[in-house]
Amino acid sequence: MDKYYKWKVLLIVALTSLALWQVYPPQKKIHLGLDLRGGMHLLLKVDVSQLAQKEKKDAVDRALEVIRNRIDQFGVSEPSIQKQGTDRIVVQLPGVTDRKRALDVIGKTALLEFKMVADDPKLLEQALKGSVPEGYELRELKEERRHENLLLEKKAPLTGDKLVNAAVSFDQRSFGQPVVSLEFNKEGAAKFAEITQLAVSKFQQDGIPRRISIVLDGTVRSAPQVKVVIPDGRAQIEGNFTYEDASDLALVLRAGALPAPVSVEEDRVVGPSLGKDSIEQGTKACLISGVLVTLFMSTYYLLPGMIASVALFLMVLFTLGGMVAFGATLSLPGIAGLVLNIGMAVDANVLIFERMREELKTGKTVRSAISAGYHKAFSAIVDSNVTTLITGLLLFYFGSGPIKGFAVTLSIGIVASMFTAITVTKVVFDAFTRGERKISLRMMNILKEVPKFDYIKWRYFGYGLSILVIGIGLAVFFMRGEKMYGVDFSGGVLEQVKFKQTMDLAKIRNVLAKKGLGGVNLQNFGEEGRHEVIFRSSAAQPEKIHEALDELAGKGNYEVLRAETVGPSAGAEIRGKAFKAFFMAMIGCIIYMTWRFDFRYAICAIVAEFHDAFVCLGVVALSGREISLPVISAVLTIIGYSLNDTIVIYDRFRENARNMKRMTFADLVNLSVNQTLSRSILTNLTVFIVVVILFLFGGEVINDFAFTMLIGCISGSYSTIFTASPLLVDWKGRK
Repeated sequence: MDKYYKWKVLLIVALTSLALWQVYPPQKKIHLGLDLRGGMHLLLKVDVSQLAQKEKKDAVDRALEVIRNRIDQFGVSEPSIQKQGTDRIVVQLPGVTDRKRALDVIGKTALLEFKMVADDPKLLEQALKGSVPEGYELRELKEERRHENLLLEKKAPLTGDKLVNAAVSFDQRSFGQPVVSLEFNKEGAAKFAEITQLAVSKFQQDGIPRRISIVLDGTVRSAPQVKVVIPDGRAQIEGNFTYEDASDLALVLRAGALPAPVSVEEDRVVGPSLGKDSIEQGTKACLISGVLVTLFMSTYYLLPGMIASVALFLMVLFTLGGMVAFGATLSLPGIAGLVLNIGMAVDANVLIFERMREELKTGKTVRSAISAGYHKAFSAIVDSNVTTLITGLLLFYFGSGPIKGFAVTLSIGIVASMFTAITVTKVVFDAFTRGERKISLRMMNILKEVPKFDYIKWRYFGYGLSILVIGIGLAVFFMRGEKMYGVDFSGGVLEQVKFKQTMDLAKIRNVLAKKGLGGVNLQNFGEEGRHEVIFRSSAAQPEKIHEALDELAGKGNYEVLRAETVGPSAGAEIRGKAFKAFFMAMIGCIIYMTWRFDFRYAICAIVAEFHDAFVCLGVVALSGREISLPVISAVLTIIGYSLNDTIVIYDRFRENARNMKRMTFADLVNLSVNQTLSRSILTNLTVFIVVVILFLFGGEVINDFAFTMLIGCISGSYSTIFTASPLLVDWKGRK
């Protein structure tokens, strides 16, 4: 009996209580990502290239505060505004789906300037001929019925930094047209009075009214004549506004101007209906996979399987509790990670139970078999989980967006699964065997005896098959070129639109072509009868696509479920981060395995991981799918998952090498693979069940992730036996 048994029981009870307190009620405590509840994600870049060196230092921080003030006044609940890197800002707006309005409010520089209009017509005539006088700039005032060229003094005697208020009012002279009324502070009012006094003095001298232009972000909004002095520091901006336009302009002026221009490098919008569908589908996938895995474990392992099922429930609870405690957000990739954790959590239990079975066959008592099972499985459990944890942490550090959400859930889940598999189940077994109590460890057995298959004999066939599959897949990959990369990596526009009735793609193409959008690719999406179409383009603007759809289907007859716009530089950066995460994960695993085993083991295992990555990418290419963030998340997960299999065999080989020193190297490898075959079949079967459920019920949004995982599960199982293990034999030498 474990002398720390009581303390472990108290720890489990305390952690369970804490997790329940953290999670309940889930609808209030668990923060859902934008892909689940709908909203908008923006990646903004602050252009500080034109600022003085002194102003560059805190320009991004000042821009962040201005954006925060604007969003607060915009009325968004629970927004997230964070600095990313040195010159970027990430903005997340739950519930906001009006892309154009949000971009206008957040991205507008809002530099308000009052500039004098040149009163000499000869100077204007000279500027129109292409020779703009020094100290002046040529601008155009665009009004509803006319356009007028104006020559403005470059230097602005008054700017918006002196504003104390901006509000919407109605101009009775224009039949109640909305305008933006401005009010300056004492210093600004004095300066405005000085400017208008100068204009009035000139008017009194020659009878020609002077004009003051109101310029916003380089655009002349109005240029009224000034015939009287304005001492109270009040002015107004006219411009044929709608009430909403005037309200938004007043908002950004009140919040202040951005210290530097801001460009939108990436924006993603998820409609509320798609978020609702994603929650339902993700929950459904979790429940079905959880029930199936529980039934499988309880049927095959009987009492130990039931204990493992309880640990599985606690693993999910601890994972969710940990996410709430760390302030993490549960996103759609996070649900995928949670479902995957359900499958991978079984691995540790299977390792322990198979070890127990082996110990019982040697004639040990139930209590001794339980103790030996945990002891002998411990190193393999730790090694396999640590390598996956390394992958998860590197994904979080080097990844972005959805990859980070996946990495957070995966990493917390790995820690939770190790605790529940090693500590919780052991405490339950100790409780059942306390004193003179006896329990039965009867289990089903798919392999009555250890197989004697000679894998090493067939290794060259395995190598050849791998080269053939990878060669065909990568050939198609490179033949497709840039078409292999989705919007996440190549940049461009992707919109998922749901129509109220079936739409002929040919008709949509014709309307788009008339609007100059002939390069937009169309694809029917989702289940039949949902009337969903995917629009993809490398250059088209979403607003123009919407104009075409308004003309074809009519406003209100379609809904934008999902919209993604990624700039070329952002796409290239995402691609670079994904590849960097991949190679850093490889390096991390090599370092750890070299420490735990030796360099030869590490390299052979990593070759197998590259094998799995190339197989996955090749099959994705053959299937006509694109490389997207979910696909990269799946490939990186397969690296950790496949490494689990390899480490379990290497751990058994290391043990056998110590006890069977007269056996040949090839025979040791064959024996180790055969001894762990039962565990490999069971673990891969449970994970495969989970991924199939994710593929069938997880929804279209993560279908690419599930598909890649399916291929990866098959490839990972194959490479462990026919790549990683035989390579040890072909690498001469023995340690």
